[in-house]
Amino acid sequence: MNQTAKYLSAEERRGMAVKAVLELAAVQNPGDITTTAIAARMGLSQGGIFRHFSSKDEIWRTVMEWVSSELYARVSTAAQTVASPLAALEAMFMAHIAFAVEYPGIPRMLFGELQKTESTPAKIAVASLLEQYGKLLAGTLAQGKACGEVDSTIPTDVAVSLFVGAIQGLVIKALLLGDMECMTRGAAQTFTLFRRAIRRAI
Repeated sequence: MNQTAKYLSAEERRGMAVKAVLELAAVQNPGDITTTAIAARMGLSQGGIFRHFSSKDEIWRTVMEWVSSELYARVSTAAQTVASPLAALEAMFMAHIAFAVEYPGIPRMLFGELQKTESTPAKIAVASLLEQYGKLLAGTLAQGKACGEVDSTIPTDVAVSLFVGAIQGLVIKALLLGDMECMTRGAAQTFTLFRRAIRRAI
């Protein structure tokens, strides 16, 4: 075992596990990641990792909870840096794309969890993220309608789905091409189409 790892706090160990899983998910199928590989990345023996986590499910839950917290923090912070609801939506869109480019393993993990038929701690964390994210988008759209930037007749839930779906489309294309940077290149045009769809006609 890495001698320094024995003295790390629980929070630091969680951070190491998250980093290890995300690094591995960036270069291989997340479903194929083993606890042995995660432990090796953390500088632990396989037995050592189970002194910090009770199961692989707990490791996955820890990773998904970090992803949820970090992504939400980034998009909500981005929304607060601009003056109007439409600008906030664009800032959130770009922040989400930047996050996916920075951590290419995360989209693979998210899609993998959502495809599972059973309820797992990680899947529950993903569902919680989507719900929280959806509420943030809905609130921003409501502000846009109130100030006249967004067409008041557009169903908010449909607009939220369109926003998330546009990002997912860019992610899927990037995964198919094996080029995560193509999300950055397509983000501006994609958001322009979204904005045109929801903007109040003048």
